[in-house]
Amino acid sequence: MSKIHVTCAKCNAINAVPSKRLEENPLCGKCKSPVLNAHPVELNTAGFERFIAKNDMPVLVDFWAPWCAPCRTMAPAFEQAASVLEPTVRLAKLNTEDEQMIGAQYGIRSIPTMILFDKGREVARQSGALMAGDIVRWTKSKIV
Repeated sequence: MSKIHVTCAKCNAINAVPSKRLEENPLCGKCKSPVLNAHPVELNTAGFERFIAKNDMPVLVDFWAPWCAPCRTMAPAFEQAASVLEPTVRLAKLNTEDEQMIGAQYGIRSIPTMILFDKGREVARQSGALMAGDIVRWTKSKIV
């Protein structure tokens, strides 16, 4: 049985989860929190690189800021997309106001911007607010 490495959103521990058990709400071996919960994970500088690089599944990150009206409009759609895309894709959010260095590192010029990562590498980027169905379709079209 193959195992998938999944990074815990709470403690950043890397969990080896049997691929057949991904939909059974597996718990983190370290902190006992659910490793997948169908909600976007809030990322910060401390855990960003580890989270996008150590998950065996693609990670879709929403780069946003609290003052951004389109970001606030898209937030419920991104949340809804998480419930559809997990466990195939992990969804995460990064507040570019709080984490300006990461926003600069990835050349974020407008928000919201979504970047799809696979094993730490950027594979696709989309700027502008989208509805949940559009987020799901766009993401699925970029996964090889």
